[in-house]
Amino acid sequence: MTGICTVVVPASGSERTAPADADMQANPINLRGIDHVVLRTAQLPAMVAFYRDVLGCRLERGPGALGLAQLRAGQSLIDIVTLDGPVGGRLGGDPVAANANMDHFCLAVVPWDEAAILDHLARHGIAHDGVAQRYGARGSGPSIYFSDPDGNRVELAGA
Repeated sequence: MTGICTVVVPASGSERTAPADADMQANPINLRGIDHVVLRTAQLPAMVAFYRDVLGCRLERGPGALGLAQLRAGQSLIDIVTLDGPVGGRLGGDPVAANANMDHFCLAVVPWDEAAILDHLARHGIAHDGVAQRYGARGSGPSIYFSDPDGNRVELAGA
């Protein structure tokens, strides 16, 4: 079986396609999307309020004894865990922005109503980088970056 895979070459920023090896077995991992992301925090109430009130996520579970709040974001979850709880405490210590291992995560917004989104962010006092055209999983489209109360970068993208 011969397939096509996309290879991104970071040094030049160009993209090329290459045929897969003929003797390569089919990959049994069939990704459907991101199930959830987990953010660690020292300020659980502020983070839950941000994702609920600013981004419109619905609190689905928690927070409880585990120090875990799970918020629904479309078909995915955003989990927020306390630094001292059994889940968030496994890594030990505070997250350090200078040594972050994630640049940002992106949430798809449908429909994209730029004026309404900008007005909503302004009403909540959310500073942002402005809207720009960027490429993502759904192709090129408008997007906007801002930070949550813990400084995690969030991107909203329209298609």
